[in-house]
Amino acid sequence: MTFYQELQLDQAGSKAYIASFEAPKDRWKHSAVYLFKVLINIAFCTAFIALFSAAFGTSNSVAGLAVLLCVMVFRRADLGIHASHGVLVIFAVFGILAAGPHLSNLVPVGGAFCINAACILLLVLLGCHNVIMFNHSTLVLAYLLIQGYDVSGEVLQRRLVGLLTGACLTALVYYRNHRKQTYKRSLISLFREFDLSSARTRWQLRLTFGISVILLAVSCLGTSKAMWAGIAAMSVFVPFRNDLVYRVKLRSAGSILGSILFLALYFLLPEGSLSYMGIIGGICVGFSASYGWQTAFNAMSAIAMAVPVFGLPAAVLLRIFHNVFASAYAWLFDRIFDPLLSAILAVTRRRVTA
Repeated sequence: MTFYQELQLDQAGSKAYIASFEAPKDRWKHSAVYLFKVLINIAFCTAFIALFSAAFGTSNSVAGLAVLLCVMVFRRADLGIHASHGVLVIFAVFGILAAGPHLSNLVPVGGAFCINAACILLLVLLGCHNVIMFNHSTLVLAYLLIQGYDVSGEVLQRRLVGLLTGACLTALVYYRNHRKQTYKRSLISLFREFDLSSARTRWQLRLTFGISVILLAVSCLGTSKAMWAGIAAMSVFVPFRNDLVYRVKLRSAGSILGSILFLALYFLLPEGSLSYMGIIGGICVGFSASYGWQTAFNAMSAIAMAVPVFGLPAAVLLRIFHNVFASAYAWLFDRIFDPLLSAILAVTRRRVTA
């Protein structure tokens, strides 16, 4: 494996590759390559978001994160359709990200539910046809992040320009990297293959309504950071049931562990270290290959951002509540949704044939 190929491995791949060597010298050598890769990724991400924030305002750094995620994901992942049609999908996705999250914050909770359901369904239909790519963890995450950090007025205008710039950049990277791929499937095929009898379509609907319902429920409860519950549910609603059960078990535990680690650092580190704790969490995520540890370190970063707004006790309790609630909810919703959908379809067929 070349140096460049080694840099392209994910965390799990790098750790497995390092473990394949018996000689300590070789393990140290490839561990150094892994460390270099993580540091390069952190430096690139930090620089990208800093430049985006400088161009479009610090309040739009979350939009910069959404653009960064899309660029990094679609650099490798194709959409399984003609490359030129994939470019159209990229622009459609960014159009949804520009309009849907802001509109959902302008209407009552019932209207927000309808907007969220329509936008998330379009995102997963357009961008998550190949479920193995896990594109929903980028597209739906971007939607929820932008919704959770909504803006208005001139800042909103700058956000829209930033998202348009991000769409152009992502489309350029996508076309450059995937233009030589040959597919018979076109953009319209993504909608033609929507079939309620297929496992993929059922998962797309389960993800869509699962997230939309929990956003509605948390909004009705009146608790802050509904976005956290939506992201937790999105993370658990994976296409394969065994993976879902695995994530349900680790999501709550990881969030509680991350909260404990955050509290320990908060009281051990000198005063004024709060801004660095989010960075520490982000760096640790870069070194984590398991879902449980990634959840824990993501919790540290999220709490660090929430403490200045809600205070320490509320930020920690909100993080734990939303993740524990979302994990239990996702497990229950997964078991109810398919039988309910099958029952609805059966009743519909009987009425049609009657």
